Amino acid sequence: MHMFKRMAAVVTLMAAALHATAQSEGGMVLSAEAEKKIDKNLSVNVEADLRTRNDFKTLDRWSIGIGASYKLTSWLKADAGYILLDQNNREKITYEDDGDYNHLRPSYWSIKHRVYAGLTGSYKFSNGIKLSLRERWQYTYRPEKTMQRWDYDDEAWEDYTRAGKGKNQLRSRFEIAYDKKNALFSPYANVELYNAWGIEKIRYTVGTDIRLSKQHQLGVFYRFQDMKHVDADEYDPDMHYLGIGYKFKF
Repeated sequence: MHMFKRMAAVVTLMAAALHATAQSEGGMVLSAEAEKKIDKNLSVNVEADLRTRNDFKTLDRWSIGIGASYKLTSWLKADAGYILLDQNNREKITYEDDGDYNHLRPSYWSIKHRVYAGLTGSYKFSNGIKLSLRERWQYTYRPEKTMQRWDYDDEAWEDYTRAGKGKNQLRSRFEIAYDKKNALFSPYANVELYNAWGIEKIRYTVGTDIRLSKQHQLGVFYRFQDMKHVDADEYDPDMHYLGIGYKFKF
């Protein structure tokens, strides 16, 4: 446990120190999951997720997904799934070459489809400390969307179509956790990198799972999301998240 406490403290300090002067927002992550064990190796799950931004004042997105995981060996697990997301895109103003306003696109909701597959390797020490590395590929597709935007030159609303777009990402997560059977608390700390021909964001997370009973589990965490290589004309700030999750096993 002492090794984990030191690791958690280091991760927390790193998150607090990163981009201390950069623009950032606070948000909440709420999730609920149901997991069914089919046999000793195979399990399936359904999960719902809701997030806020703008210092907890604005609903950012919601999602629902289904997945499955299979234990290949005692130390290697494979998983795959599908997630339906509905995202609240931020409003955006574009400018003319001379700096004058050109168009205002209000915030709007849009659907995204995501599929993923991954492998997780882990090693557990006799004292309950568990190290794991997860590599996950995900593909997200945003369908074409038509909305209205304000044209400052004509002083009128006009139709605007945002083309459909697909994106591949590799997510690499290293985690250290305390994983003792029937323990009340299972604390953890992890770092996750999002890579799409370059690091796009890094997540630092510290939290704990709380065992309420054999079937019911509660989770709480703090996460700092450090954005990298954001388009100059996009507002996509660093995020500080507080998270609460509930999991039911049957």
